[in-house]
Amino acid sequence: MTSSEAQKRISALRSEVAHHDERYYRSARPEIGDRDYDRLKRELADLELKFPGAARAEGTDTPTARVGDDRAEGFRTVRHRLAMQSLDNTYSEAELREFHARLARLLGREDLSYVVEPKLDGLAVSLTYEKGRFVGAVTRGNGVEGDDVTANALTIRSLPRELKRSAQGPVPDLIEIRGEIYMTFAEFQRINAARDEEGEERYANPRNLAAGTIKLLDPREVGLRSLALVLYGLGACEPAKAGGENQSGYQARLRGWGLPTVDKFWTARGIDEAWAAIGELDRLRKGFPYATDGAVVKLDSFALQREAGSTSKAPRWAMAYKFAAERAETRLLTIAVQVGRTGVLTPVAELEPVILAGTTVARATLHNRDEIARKDIRVGDYVLVEKAGEVIPAVVSVNLARRTPGCAPFVFPDRCPSCGTAVVQAQGEVALRCPNYDCPVQVRRRVQHFASRACVDIDGLGEAMVDVVVEKGWVRGVADIYRLKRDDLLSLGKSVEKSTDNLLAAIEAGKKADLWRFVHGLGIPHVGTAAAKDLAARFGSLEALSQSRHADYIEGKESRIAGIGETMAEAIIDHFNQPRNRTLVRDLVRAGVSPRAPAALAPGTGPLSGKTLVLTGTLPTKSREDASAMIEAAGGKVASSVSKKTSFVVAGSDAGSKLDKAKALGVAVIGEAELLLMLKDR
Repeated sequence: MTSSEAQKRISALRSEVAHHDERYYRSARPEIGDRDYDRLKRELADLELKFPGAARAEGTDTPTARVGDDRAEGFRTVRHRLAMQSLDNTYSEAELREFHARLARLLGREDLSYVVEPKLDGLAVSLTYEKGRFVGAVTRGNGVEGDDVTANALTIRSLPRELKRSAQGPVPDLIEIRGEIYMTFAEFQRINAARDEEGEERYANPRNLAAGTIKLLDPREVGLRSLALVLYGLGACEPAKAGGENQSGYQARLRGWGLPTVDKFWTARGIDEAWAAIGELDRLRKGFPYATDGAVVKLDSFALQREAGSTSKAPRWAMAYKFAAERAETRLLTIAVQVGRTGVLTPVAELEPVILAGTTVARATLHNRDEIARKDIRVGDYVLVEKAGEVIPAVVSVNLARRTPGCAPFVFPDRCPSCGTAVVQAQGEVALRCPNYDCPVQVRRRVQHFASRACVDIDGLGEAMVDVVVEKGWVRGVADIYRLKRDDLLSLGKSVEKSTDNLLAAIEAGKKADLWRFVHGLGIPHVGTAAAKDLAARFGSLEALSQSRHADYIEGKESRIAGIGETMAEAIIDHFNQPRNRTLVRDLVRAGVSPRAPAALAPGTGPLSGKTLVLTGTLPTKSREDASAMIEAAGGKVASSVSKKTSFVVAGSDAGSKLDKAKALGVAVIGEAELLLMLKDR
């Protein structure tokens, strides 16, 4: 390669890596896997080293010399007292052993002790405690300063507001504690199941969802998703000795202070023991409730860490060894293109079933049209499949050596596979959409969303029944639910009289559901449950909401409604500027829909004003949603975890660990009957 060719390649790689950094750190929507990204960055670093003149000719701004930047609009930036660096990483045992050899040469000694910790696939965060009290959470940002996500971090149940006094070490006057915000597999699967029910595109993996969630502008929306936290790193500390003398001792101090730490770590004398620990971690990590994509090897001694020092972007005393994702090869039988509630066309690979990470995989995501073209994926190909983030299977590459002459390039449909309408692509978006509002698939998805438990909750109008009534032409929109005829439903078969009457009764009862449920059911972009409740409280009716204007939300640059910012306000107004959406509100009202507006309570009033309650187990007559609504209507607050600040734990049958914790903390435990007595004034 000539110097001129190297310069062109360096320029192209810098641009490509910067693009992927933007997708990963800022958008939390990466387009390629970690290994492909690392390969690009390694190629760039090698070229910059081999052709320094060509690298200088392209300028000094290179991704290889800086930490990725996760800062986003809408957040206050805060400077770290001690810079937050990233880690050098490798997929090679030989390179890990070379890391040890470099340290041995640098420090002039072979007897080096290490700590080996799981590398969580999450979003880096720094927590600050002053005099033992939590005062702030900041993302890594660009390493020097990050986004203040304190309000969102406070929704994380495992984050203690105060450090415990501990025999392991004194509580520092000030300390920055570094770690990761992540999402468990169970929570990720719960959220995706709800997305499936609402006909929305599934999230790709827990890391991306956790990173996107912590950057939401409304903490109440964050609180609807259960984020978690693990801590392991030390930033600034005053006095310095309060952090201890080594990493293994610091881990013990973190646990003693009541902070969530890694499930397991190893101390190792020398690189051979460290490599053995990595192998044990690789075997154990499949039982962890969160995604781990590698192991972090750190010098145990803080004094030796300081002596080894750092480069501009990473410490010399630590290295991340990244596990190769488990992959399997199988044949691509066909590519199905699905249509979501908002019209987005999503390609899905239908595969010959193959065992991957202990489960049988028959379908995998292909993301979008551009990804299929970039990887040149064709029906009939033998493809490599891996679990992206260890959860959702994805097609990562094609085995070109096994491609047969009959495998033709896939032609992405230019018309909706459901209704035949020409698809469109909005400026700045990768996704293709069907613009036909009356597309049968979109109608089904919208009706499913409206009738789901998260919205109006119409019992008996599940996915299968929605498919039937839409296919029959009885329901062409949400308002048609209230026009369903008994005679039509009875024609569906024998012995359906009881189920028909139950469905019609549920539809009738649903006319008086809480207003926020209808607001959520309208499918307004960016409006989730928390925002729907705020809008219901502010406007009091669907008609008033549909006629709202910008001044109802924003005054100057300030939000009139907590949690409703500029972006959401514009989305709401744009939604109701479309005549069909205003018509839908009128049709619902004409059909007899009269939602329950939230009761207005004066500040400090209500029988449960100032009280925090936690629900656990199954109550005799009330659902969790109904009980929560009653408590909130009475001025109380419903929390998801038990603490010393909890006023009452309302326990039903099969109550679990929350009941045990309440007893341990001396929190009052009541049943449904006692709760109803407290609410009798309502």
